[in-house]
Amino acid sequence: MKSYLKIVALSGLFTLPSLAVAQNKEPKTVFQVADAWSPAYDVRADGAIVYGINDAGGNFKERVKSWKDHGYTIQFMTGIAWGQYKDYFKGKYDGKEYFDEGQKMKNGEIIWHGQDVPYTVPTAGYVKYIKGLVKQAIDAGVTAVYLEEPEFWARAGYSDAFKQEWQKFYKAPWQAQDESPEATYLSSKLKYDLYFNALKEVFEYVHTYGKSINKKVKCYVPTHSLINYASWEIVSPEASLAQLPHMDGYIAQVWTGTSRERVYFNGELKERTFENAFLEYGSMVSMTAPTGREMFFLTDPIEDRSQTWADYKKNYQATFTAQLMYPTVANYEVMPWPPRIYLGKFKMEEGQEKQPLSKAYGTQMQVMINSLNNMPLSKNEINGTKGINVLLANSIMFQRFPIHKDYQDPSLSNFYGLVMPLLKRGIPVGTVHMENLDLVSGLKDTKILIMSYANMKPLSAKNHEVLAKWVKDGGMLVYYGRDDDPFQKVSEWWNKDGNTYAAPSEHLFELMNIKPESSKTTYTYGKGNVFVVRENPKELVLKKDNDSFFLDIVATAYHNIAPDEELELKNYYYLERGPYDIVAVMEESTNGEPLHIKRNVIDLFDPELPVLQEKIVQPGEQAYLYDLDRIPNKTKPQVLCAASRVYKEKSSGKTYSFVTKSPSNTMNAMRILLPSKPKEVILRKSNSNQNIKEFTTSWDENSKTCLLKFENSSKGIQVSLKW
Repeated sequence: MKSYLKIVALSGLFTLPSLAVAQNKEPKTVFQVADAWSPAYDVRADGAIVYGINDAGGNFKERVKSWKDHGYTIQFMTGIAWGQYKDYFKGKYDGKEYFDEGQKMKNGEIIWHGQDVPYTVPTAGYVKYIKGLVKQAIDAGVTAVYLEEPEFWARAGYSDAFKQEWQKFYKAPWQAQDESPEATYLSSKLKYDLYFNALKEVFEYVHTYGKSINKKVKCYVPTHSLINYASWEIVSPEASLAQLPHMDGYIAQVWTGTSRERVYFNGELKERTFENAFLEYGSMVSMTAPTGREMFFLTDPIEDRSQTWADYKKNYQATFTAQLMYPTVANYEVMPWPPRIYLGKFKMEEGQEKQPLSKAYGTQMQVMINSLNNMPLSKNEINGTKGINVLLANSIMFQRFPIHKDYQDPSLSNFYGLVMPLLKRGIPVGTVHMENLDLVSGLKDTKILIMSYANMKPLSAKNHEVLAKWVKDGGMLVYYGRDDDPFQKVSEWWNKDGNTYAAPSEHLFELMNIKPESSKTTYTYGKGNVFVVRENPKELVLKKDNDSFFLDIVATAYHNIAPDEELELKNYYYLERGPYDIVAVMEESTNGEPLHIKRNVIDLFDPELPVLQEKIVQPGEQAYLYDLDRIPNKTKPQVLCAASRVYKEKSSGKTYSFVTKSPSNTMNAMRILLPSKPKEVILRKSNSNQNIKEFTTSWDENSKTCLLKFENSSKGIQVSLKW
């Protein structure tokens, strides 16, 4: 097979015009918090999502008021599958105990999220209870409801409550999911449906109740990515929710804890945080892009598991960079649980005593999160060959547990086998959700679609009709799979009601007049091509140096659809968004060279905010830069970056002043653009006539910027500069 690969050297970078899009009045940045307001974690995002009616000792209205009094838009979040619902489970709600509604494993044990907090089977009674909590939140004045983490563990499904739901759904006796592949598949399908309907019903209630009091209350689902849930063996409705009435959007719960999950590439299992985060955020975008639903991206400066501050910092930078690589999303949950971050203690390095948040990491984190308030949407695109996507379906969650007949998919390798060989070589591979195929933009901008039924199955024959038409119109389809797993035989549409296909792919191939042969790879249908390789995708990453033929197939497909282009292989990703440069350099890639960015930039990952003439990014590292050549309104005095949020800017003659706020007892660093070196800098606490004497300034003549450093105050500090 002729090679159509082009390896791109690390030469000069390109620049595309940026397009900042005006934000509406809805919160652009939010955070979730159970506790009442405190100056120690006064994050200064647009919205505070107050968590749980019964959390943090109750007093929900008082907690809401504490944040509202400090200028925040107030929203509400609670778990849909678990939460501080002890009054329901322990009998205080209606006189009955409901622990039998907990998700149970085969050994009869409940899966717990905390003390007396079970993961729950969402029965009608439980959903009614959740509606009552939501009503209390709406009555307290919240503008949005977030029902987070609709999760049903794959290893659960043995409680009496679940057995009853099985009989209602299937009109047949319950089957233990460990008895057969079909029972596993059916069990997961029911779990998926239970939370789909639970969310549908609660969102309908929010809409109806809000309308009755003449109030619009938005509804969101904060959820892990489909990739992560499949990897962690959890079932959730995921992409299907995007088309629910009264469902406004998602929060993509992607952070170190999900993205550090070890995956295989080139025969080695290890953490690849940036790559995983890039794929997770991408899968969330593909769920919503065709549906028009909103998307917030979450990052967490630490994580649930106790690690070192150094570990948190490294992985936070990786996930933060990955989220910014998607310029069609500009809304963010800047952090969960601020008290845990600002008041928690963790080791600096292994073996050391636990320490609170350092001034340096606090400054860096606050520079990063405050930049998100100004992060524009952009028509720019990440560099590299685009239009290559991998097909996903919610059913990828249905085959994970338990294992049957020697079926193995270690670390979800039948998915990673299709993406890692491309992503590692600088191809920004995306995902397409099967549930969205029939939408007008379901396959928009997809040139090559890569798919396999080794780890998922189609839920509808209509999906195949859409795919066949897309190929006929000129699409390139790459199918990898032996179709030999036991789930090919589950009782589904392709083998019942008159259909007799041994595997669902047979139906797809028949629609395209294809009969795959062992000696042939490439087929033509209409204007498009189909490539069929009888290997399971996991073989591409579980074995060392086993993906070259796969790359050649993708390169040939790309050449067929774009004859004047070649598949570009490189070891870095780069995107411009407004004045920001977002950069990641890959390890295990085409080469081990660093990336040199030779421009005047401010390094936003460095708490000292240095002005550099060149930034060198090593393999395995990321960079977040403010390009001084792309400053909007260069003649206007302005704060370019800061570990605080800036308010009440005023500029007159040779003076520039503003108020800046951030959590107290943290250190601020800000770079301020001025016409010339300031002759006078005055800092004063808000509502005080007393000047602050403890601050430092330095001037960079080349960039015309002043670096100003001082201790933050939640109440605000007035800054005045004269030149």
